[in-house]
Amino acid sequence: MLTERQGLILSGIIKDYTQLGTPVGSKALANQLPFHVSSATIRNEMAVLEANGLIEKTHLSSGRVPSINGYRYYVDHLNLSKVNTMDDLAVIHKALDMNYHKIDELVQHSANILSDLTNYTALTLQPEQATSRRLKGFRLVALGDQNVMAILVTDNGDTETAQFKIPTGVTGDQLESVVNLINDQLVGQPLSVVLKELKSKIPKEISKYLRSPDSFIDTLDQVLTRATRDRLYIGGEMNLLSFTDQSNISYLKPLYSMLNQSGEISKYLGHSDHGISVQIGSEMSNKLLRNYSVITGTYDVGQYGKGMIAVLGPTRMPYSKVITLVSAFREEIAKRLLGYYKENK
Repeated sequence: MLTERQGLILSGIIKDYTQLGTPVGSKALANQLPFHVSSATIRNEMAVLEANGLIEKTHLSSGRVPSINGYRYYVDHLNLSKVNTMDDLAVIHKALDMNYHKIDELVQHSANILSDLTNYTALTLQPEQATSRRLKGFRLVALGDQNVMAILVTDNGDTETAQFKIPTGVTGDQLESVVNLINDQLVGQPLSVVLKELKSKIPKEISKYLRSPDSFIDTLDQVLTRATRDRLYIGGEMNLLSFTDQSNISYLKPLYSMLNQSGEISKYLGHSDHGISVQIGSEMSNKLLRNYSVITGTYDVGQYGKGMIAVLGPTRMPYSKVITLVSAFREEIAKRLLGYYKENK
């Protein structure tokens, strides 16, 4: 545990390095600390911080930069009550104060707003799909040449489609019977239940109308899987370029690729019983993220599941401000979603 003075010196180093991106020396710290001490005393305290692995010396100058452990200590001991972001919180309320026709619109808009407020990349994940969404309707549309489009609609208005080819000889009446079967037995059920039924009794029921139901079952499984997958929305992807070494941006290509695979990037969005999770650099088991931090807020919409909102930025981000914004955002988006569900129940 650091002394109060050591803690303030560490905070000063982190704040300076966050703003300027250059190693911090004792003279610069002496001018900003809330108490008067000599540069020599500060250097002695910096030596203690360095011995504890909280700051590091670089080859560029005699100054120091925070280590991953230093950032972790700083984050774990933040006093967020001192962070004043009232203007940003007002922007959040105003920006989200509009009518949304679909949940997707609200979640995507939230990513864009948070990205604008932080100037980093923001990611938002909808509440769990399989438990919160229900089947509203299913239909088949003939496209000609034995091609048929399957259309699945969920209770929040989302639509998933897929095409498949039916065997020669299958009639419109047979297809209509299959559609009626699905709607009669499964409309109103959670998608998780629909998926379960699809793998148990539904194939046997469909075989009463279709001699070879495999292609139909595969197609229905396909649209259901898409409807229940994690839906990740990204705001400010290009912001990654703002804090990247412009002379070496080749590593951004695989990073962008990972960002656009929701199942992959979701592995690194942290979870916390307290709602906020902070992962810094090498704490994440992916070398693509070694120079980044991810601050994640989990939001709870009761019976409709839990979602996440996160900020991806450099390890030298202003943690106090970003954590406060993510915390406020997760509360506001939960409130908005609960209101949406109530109005559209």
